[in-house]
Amino acid sequence: MAGIRTAAGGPGGRRPPKAVDGTARALDERFGTTGFARRALRKAFPDQWSFLVGEIAMYSFVVLLLTGVFLTLFFKPSMQEVVYDGSYTQLQGVEMSEAYASTLKISFDVRGGLLVRQMHHWATLIFMAAILVHLLRNFFSGAFRKPRELNWLIGVLMFTLVMLNGLFGYSLPDDLLSGTGLRILEGVLASLPLVGSYAVMFLFGGEFPGTDIVPRLYVIHVLLIPALLAALIPLHAIVLTWRQTHTQFPGKGSSNTTVRGYPFFPVFIAKTTAMFLWVTAVTALLAALFQINPVWLYGPYDPGAISSGSQPDWYMGWLEGALRIMPAWEITAWGHTVPLSVLVPALVVPGLLFTGLAVYPFLERWVTGDHQIHHLLDRPRDVPARTGVGVAGMVFYGTLWLAGANDVLAERFHVSLFATTWFFRVLIVLGPVIGYVVAYRVCVGLQHRDLGLVRHGLETGIVRQSPEGGFSEVERPLPDERIAAITDPRPAPAFVLDVPPPIDGVESPRARRPATRVRAALNRRFREDLAVVPARPAGGQAVDGEGGDGLGGSGAAGNGQGAGEIGDGSPRSGGERGVSGRTEGG
Repeated sequence: MAGIRTAAGGPGGRRPPKAVDGTARALDERFGTTGFARRALRKAFPDQWSFLVGEIAMYSFVVLLLTGVFLTLFFKPSMQEVVYDGSYTQLQGVEMSEAYASTLKISFDVRGGLLVRQMHHWATLIFMAAILVHLLRNFFSGAFRKPRELNWLIGVLMFTLVMLNGLFGYSLPDDLLSGTGLRILEGVLASLPLVGSYAVMFLFGGEFPGTDIVPRLYVIHVLLIPALLAALIPLHAIVLTWRQTHTQFPGKGSSNTTVRGYPFFPVFIAKTTAMFLWVTAVTALLAALFQINPVWLYGPYDPGAISSGSQPDWYMGWLEGALRIMPAWEITAWGHTVPLSVLVPALVVPGLLFTGLAVYPFLERWVTGDHQIHHLLDRPRDVPARTGVGVAGMVFYGTLWLAGANDVLAERFHVSLFATTWFFRVLIVLGPVIGYVVAYRVCVGLQHRDLGLVRHGLETGIVRQSPEGGFSEVERPLPDERIAAITDPRPAPAFVLDVPPPIDGVESPRARRPATRVRAALNRRFREDLAVVPARPAGGQAVDGEGGDGLGGSGAAGNGQGAGEIGDGSPRSGGERGVSGRTEGG
């Protein structure tokens, strides 16, 4: 009956405090919160270490906001020239911008200012690293597939925004190193065909360095991009995840219709609170023990000076490397000179990289014909083609990142700067190909290893002699948790999409389309060496070595593999999965 309440703990239990009970009843009457709260508190959260990377990113963003608010109280975003008269004696009497002078004031005259400024910088580096690792985890595990394409796009957008915001924030102090970065930015904008000079004038408020760049970057860094991130992060981490439920790796008790994990309250809330405190503590410890960006050593920005061996923050190193190894090419057309040595590495390469990241889920779906809903993740070894593509991208990124320090490497290892430059030019072409092949073969090798473990079990090192005089090693079966990750059914990651066959000896019009043939070729490449789920050993005993090797050239993991012709549609999921409220071990 409506309105009847039962005292906590049963008939003999104590009622909650009147204030708490009244507040809860008032909220429920107005917003219907009781049902939602009951479901939310029991929502299952998988307990897998890779999920912590997303939490690290979210909590480092919180640290960024808190420290950024503190710095905003003392920083002056002005390029007005002043004479420094602060505590740092080495620069007393030197003319500098108010932005640089206020940065020195924060570092030396504001109590705790240097600690907070360094916490802000370290939190940025941690935030960028966590987002990048989180993206890689989602890529290699296939977490971008339906229904999470929007979440993947939001993640790529956040990665781009954070990288830009880091560059803008790094440029605010107006010291020599940050001014060098702005000079590179000015060169990139100036290389744009037709509109380059107008873009420079608009951003800098005149000829470089102008007088408006710091105030404008300050507005973008403090207001615009943080506001976008403050909207995107909850949407990415809470709203969509709560609606779509969590992904999980194959294992004992995991399936495409249930979530195995701990309840939100009290287990997950306690763990995630500890994680926030841990991220904050580690950031503070790094800021206290390891100096970063000592702007007082660089001095104010001087367009005619540059420090030797200067390096940007790590997340901008790959763009620096692209600029360094690009040959000095330029073309002239219709009276305009286009400097490819700047335009290609600074705009074309990042554009292709981020566009490729954004469209990859849709490209893979087009290649595989997979329109199913996936809540179970792939192990990277089970999909060698995707893993090879990911490793190739990592090698490409890593090569550019190392190339950003080609002068430092040349000096440290006593080799020619031209030798290091040409080494990276060759590696940027061959490295991704080698990375793809090696990763692909490693995945296939790990599949064979898994199959051997399922068939024969784990080696014990114990050798027994049979009555006939033969020797054999004692093997024990895999634990249920490990064997379930290999043998449990899962949705197929790809379907057969061949070129339509001829009809009455006449080639199908679709078969003549180049896109159809390209799609069929890519589909065969993707399906080749996909892991096939082997039979689970009966009764916990190891399986003998008879039978096929379980690694087919056109196999696909799991049940429900389908086949179809390109253009005729492909198998789709039967609908959304059920409620993900099952919890174990909680």
